[in-house]
Amino acid sequence: MMRSDLLYPIKFTPILKEKIWGGEKLTSLFNKKSCAHKIGESWELSGVKDHISVVANGEFKDFKLGDLIAQFTSDFVGEKIYKEFGNEFPLLFKFIDAKEDLSIQLHPNDALAKKRHNSFGKTEMWYVLDADQDAKLYAGFTHALDKELYAKALEKGTLLDLIHVDTVATGDAFFIEVGTIHSIGKGILIAEIQQTSDITYRLYDWNRTDGQGKERELHTQLAIDALDFSKIGSCKLAYKNDFNTLNPIFSGTYFTTNKINLETTSWVRDASEIDSFIVYMCVNGAGVISINGKKETLQKGETVLVPALCKEIEISTLGTFEALEVYI
Repeated sequence: MMRSDLLYPIKFTPILKEKIWGGEKLTSLFNKKSCAHKIGESWELSGVKDHISVVANGEFKDFKLGDLIAQFTSDFVGEKIYKEFGNEFPLLFKFIDAKEDLSIQLHPNDALAKKRHNSFGKTEMWYVLDADQDAKLYAGFTHALDKELYAKALEKGTLLDLIHVDTVATGDAFFIEVGTIHSIGKGILIAEIQQTSDITYRLYDWNRTDGQGKERELHTQLAIDALDFSKIGSCKLAYKNDFNTLNPIFSGTYFTTNKINLETTSWVRDASEIDSFIVYMCVNGAGVISINGKKETLQKGETVLVPALCKEIEISTLGTFEALEVYI
């Protein structure tokens, strides 16, 4: 196929994950298709082994993400990205519905994840789409600890007293570095951007059991060497939310995230200096993404990928349009 075939906004079929803490918002609010009742995660764009995303629209409908990377290499992901990651897609994009509290957990860094699991680490960022009144997010310690103090708290059952808590609202954003103790509290709907990894160490799971009365496995010993005891205080990010411009939320080694908040009928994004694919996650309203005359509607709870070859992106609003823009 010609390189010009890549010049369109690519959607993927969501991969839905049933979780013990999941709810119904991803199916009821975002119209994700599932017969299950506890959908906790919608993997919007995934290169995780055995969970590879499949194209849902256009020229490459039914193609797997990995096949597109292998065929179009740097035209699809960007020259620097293909040189570093080859045919592996480096990021994982999710929507998460926490009807109940997630476990208190953490993720290992690249070196530890590679050694133990032949995986990347799991640096991640959260954007709150919706939150119940007084909904809580747990991330970081209240003060610096060491292994001995942490172990005593775990033994006494007082670990929660040592974790920093934020009350969250729609529009809040958080950056969770590897090694940071954290949990998404009940009543929160978020967009998550993370490294391609599915490695989680659970420390505490609220003493809950599954349908067979079994508690989920904890990873107490694995977590000891992965915890960063210096991560204290809030992980909340401060950013502007101006109209009709890019609002930087976070930029780091693994990804850059901007917020777009449009009220004009049309807005053009010049991507000529970005050597990367660009992903848009709609967090409110709806809009139309147009590339080379090819258009795709993007509604709240939907995600689209723009290949690296595309250097001019036009976005037209359908009323209100708010989206996260992510690239490397």
